Amino acid sequence: MSSIVVVGAGVTGMVTAIECARAGHRVTLLDRGPIPNPAATSADQHRALRVQRPGDPVMTAQMADARRRWLALESLLGTRFFRQVGIVTAWPLPETGSLTVVDPEKLPHVRFPAGTVGVLDADAGVLLADRFLDAAAAWLKSHPMVTVRPESTVKFVAEHWVSLVDGTALGADVVVVAAGPWSRELVDVPVTLYRQTMVYLRPPADLAAWWEHAPGVGGLGADCRAWLLPPGDGTLLKISSDLVCRHVESTVAGDSKHWIDRLLTEPILSEMERYQVVAAKECHYAADPDTGGALLNHVGPGLWVRPACGGSGFAAAPLVVHTIVEAMEATG
Repeated sequence: MSSIVVVGAGVTGMVTAIECARAGHRVTLLDRGPIPNPAATSADQHRALRVQRPGDPVMTAQMADARRRWLALESLLGTRFFRQVGIVTAWPLPETGSLTVVDPEKLPHVRFPAGTVGVLDADAGVLLADRFLDAAAAWLKSHPMVTVRPESTVKFVAEHWVSLVDGTALGADVVVVAAGPWSRELVDVPVTLYRQTMVYLRPPADLAAWWEHAPGVGGLGADCRAWLLPPGDGTLLKISSDLVCRHVESTVAGDSKHWIDRLLTEPILSEMERYQVVAAKECHYAADPDTGGALLNHVGPGLWVRPACGGSGFAAAPLVVHTIVEAMEATG
């Protein structure tokens, strides 16, 4: 049995704490705010879980494994948080090959780019992010091997120990830092920080029933970089685009109105003017400065670091945690 300190109670921190406790380790879960923390990078109404990656069988197999692990977490926590509504991606018609094609006319309220059709990923869907975080927090708080410490701001992290701003020092066999984009303030790992704008919409009343059963859709917008997640189970319709994702130097928010307006002018929805803008959110994530991809840093035998890495990082969290726990078991 090892002692594990997890810094950050977002999706990666929560899943790490769950899997370590299930493996028989003693776990201390820290967060600078409440647990769950509505200000966490992971906190959101919903996140996409894509499975198919056309042309990439390795990634497709990995995401099928992630989906299986999410369903196992549903069973463990006794809470449904995966909506298997499918995800349709706009795709050039000549390149569809053997993929499952959906006629865009069957999704009349979505604007597909010219020359594209929809490719269906039937096993994909929507993860109800906040619902998962609530259920995970309740499970962890009741587990005898887990100590949950909200409102615990970390000052410094090193291999095998964590120092809090109140002067408390916590020793551990392994420290896992999963504090979102703020991870880089605790451990010196090279990252590039990005800010993404998301807008939440309420469909017009006459379309509400249609949207309740709609899939997620990607590859939209003037340059095929926009996507939407459908409403349902109490969530709103969410839209965003890589067009409004930009490199920033800090998490201090600036003027977001320009980016919201820019997103709302993208050709994503038919009759966009009929949809009510309910809210907007700026989300930060960190990526590898060389590849632009996700990061998992094994700094040393007693220290792992997982900076936030956007919506795809939420879906992949069980895979990341499996890598960490498997390495811990291999080293005893």
